[in-house]
Amino acid sequence: MNKSYIWPLTNRISHVLLIIFLATSYLLGDYKKLLDYHIAFGVALGVTFAFRFIWGYIGPQYSRFEDFDFSISNLKEYMLTVVSYIFHVGKKSKEYIGHNPASSYAIVAMIVLTFLAIFTGFLAQGIEKNHGIFAFLHSAYFQKMELFSGIHSFFANALIFVIAAHVAGSLVDKYIKKSDAINSMLNGFKRTKELLRVRLNIFQVLFSFIWIGLSLFSLYYMIFTKDNVLLASANVKQDYALQDNSFSKECSDCHMLYPPYLLPKKSWSLMMSNLENHFGEDASLDIITNHSILAFLKKNSAETSTQEAAFKINKELQKNDKTIAITKTNFWKNKHKNVDKSLFSNKEVKNKANCKACHQNIQKGLLDYELIRRG
Repeated sequence: MNKSYIWPLTNRISHVLLIIFLATSYLLGDYKKLLDYHIAFGVALGVTFAFRFIWGYIGPQYSRFEDFDFSISNLKEYMLTVVSYIFHVGKKSKEYIGHNPASSYAIVAMIVLTFLAIFTGFLAQGIEKNHGIFAFLHSAYFQKMELFSGIHSFFANALIFVIAAHVAGSLVDKYIKKSDAINSMLNGFKRTKELLRVRLNIFQVLFSFIWIGLSLFSLYYMIFTKDNVLLASANVKQDYALQDNSFSKECSDCHMLYPPYLLPKKSWSLMMSNLENHFGEDASLDIITNHSILAFLKKNSAETSTQEAAFKINKELQKNDKTIAITKTNFWKNKHKNVDKSLFSNKEVKNKANCKACHQNIQKGLLDYELIRRG
């Protein structure tokens, strides 16, 4: 058997980058405070796969899609030989210099699922958070935010499933069939009957530098340019003093100014009807001012807002709930369940209701995650 050079350095570096970008993005997906990094690595993954797609048409032999084996009969035969090896039947399989039928389908599936996961991720971000390139869809589809998040999760998990199957097949190749497929992705060489050597032309070399360079630059750009178009918030600061001076003045005299969208109309009505016992304090107002503020609160309540907090709190409190404290809602509790309880007794925070201690610009109606003060 000859030691042939099949996979150029470009393939091997991109392969490593794809593994790093995918694994990091997927693992960070469950951590809200690392959402920007989840997106950054996801974008870098998409850029790298986009170039891999182009490489499938302009790359060297064995890297091109035309060299892939998409024959269904060959795929069945290959899978039968894999099963025979696993159960030690020992049926000899055809040797593939480039991609076998299973890996051919797996690579195409990974490319397609990656782009679907990224697309639906940006779609979910725009609809749920009012951030990024699909923020223009937020007001129209915010009530379906959970659906779009679910679709994104579906494609992300489908991608992981295909990758897991691909990895399992590679391990079978290495440890059961005794193939050198995995080693070849590290050193570029495979054992073949004929001596072969893949060489890149000058155009392919130039494309390789652009490919790897832009993949790394996209990650750098996403991490260090927070106001980029893919992450930018479309949420607008509110001037409550200008909108209703009575609400701004009377409510901020005793505590921070809470955005009206954090409670539904019935909760505001219950609260304003019992101001003489306002969380243990007498906050009574003359009837005209009371009615004026209540009208403003109802006009801008959770029912009228497209914000995630408003939508979920309203959905929760519509079940004949008489809750008037935002910190008593399940939404608030779930959002703060991982916050160290000692933080709320910190001298700078004082209590759970002092949202402005951590949420910068909450008094201007903004609850964007990136505006949370830390440390």
